[in-house]
Amino acid sequence: MPIQANKEQEDAGIRLARSRPGFVSITLEIRMRIAQVAPLYESVPPTAYGGTERIVHYLTEELVELGHDVTLYAAGDSTTRARLIAPCQRSLRLDEHCVDSLAHHMVLLDMVRADCRNYDVLHFHIDYLHFLLSRELCLPQLTTLHGRLDLPDLQGVYSRFNDMPTVSITDAQRIPLPQASWIGTVYHGLPAERFPFTAEPRDYFAFIGRISPEKRVDRAIEIAKALGVPLKIAAKVDKADREYFEQHIVSLLDHPLVEFLGEIGDAQKGEFLGNARGLLFPIDWPEPFGLVMIESMACGTPVLAFRCGSVPEVLDDGVTGFIVDDMPTAIEKAAQLGQLSRERVRERFMARFTARRMAKDYLRLYELIAQPPSEKLIYGVRAA
Repeated sequence: MPIQANKEQEDAGIRLARSRPGFVSITLEIRMRIAQVAPLYESVPPTAYGGTERIVHYLTEELVELGHDVTLYAAGDSTTRARLIAPCQRSLRLDEHCVDSLAHHMVLLDMVRADCRNYDVLHFHIDYLHFLLSRELCLPQLTTLHGRLDLPDLQGVYSRFNDMPTVSITDAQRIPLPQASWIGTVYHGLPAERFPFTAEPRDYFAFIGRISPEKRVDRAIEIAKALGVPLKIAAKVDKADREYFEQHIVSLLDHPLVEFLGEIGDAQKGEFLGNARGLLFPIDWPEPFGLVMIESMACGTPVLAFRCGSVPEVLDDGVTGFIVDDMPTAIEKAAQLGQLSRERVRERFMARFTARRMAKDYLRLYELIAQPPSEKLIYGVRAA
């Protein structure tokens, strides 16, 4: 279980998990050599949908701004102020010639292996792909797990590699894998200037994300129809969800209150969310974080969300939105979103979810990993 030093640290979004004795904190003033290792499916930042790559971008740029020497391993169409090393020319999702994505990630791992001694710490965002390499080379590294972890296939991996330092993005995310070597929880953060505050919204609800069974856009449509409020849907449809979209959702879009926009990128997202009366987030799965919730909060737009996964950690019920358990309550509370103070929503975002706060939280974890030789910690255990 993560421990909390004080309320200020809790609000900052980091709780350090000191499950073993011997952790020694060092100063934050050291300029660190940091490698960020991103998945190759999307560019960093992504052009449209892509939560993990977007967070890697925000973190990388903020670390550069703080004066650290950062190298980003990512697809060649990425944009960064850090040093970019690209195992492939473009993001794999947009590369029509890509058949085997794992082959490109093998190249990525070998590039990291060749350069690893150039860094004080390596920060991986590619799940468990590097675990064997990291163990064999005793790399100073940690891994942020960005996805859902309630999959039976993962149990054996994290039991076998329970020496790999891992970071959760909410406490709820880590529940299925208590055997993993959790060293902390760091909430996502955004650059506030990317999502300007909007004091006077227009009269519509927003839905943004993927069209998939667990995201429950059907619930969003039902809420909007029940209240007679227009609903704008900005969402992607993955190949895996195409059949679900065509069989269950397409017919629901044929309604005068519903407007389907497809995927949108960062350039459109601030205006889309900022002008909304509220964001509808009626999920039906153990959401690891829900980046769109804090994107909406940054604009001052309150959120209506179902009580699943990360939602109670991210939202302040009755302040930044409403947390509900059923559809009748969802309809009732969605009607009240306009009564919440948009200024207060923005204030809570600034207090809890900025990119600067996220970067500083990660720096504290980096320092736990990159101890001086005399105080070296190998995966949470003091070296002999």
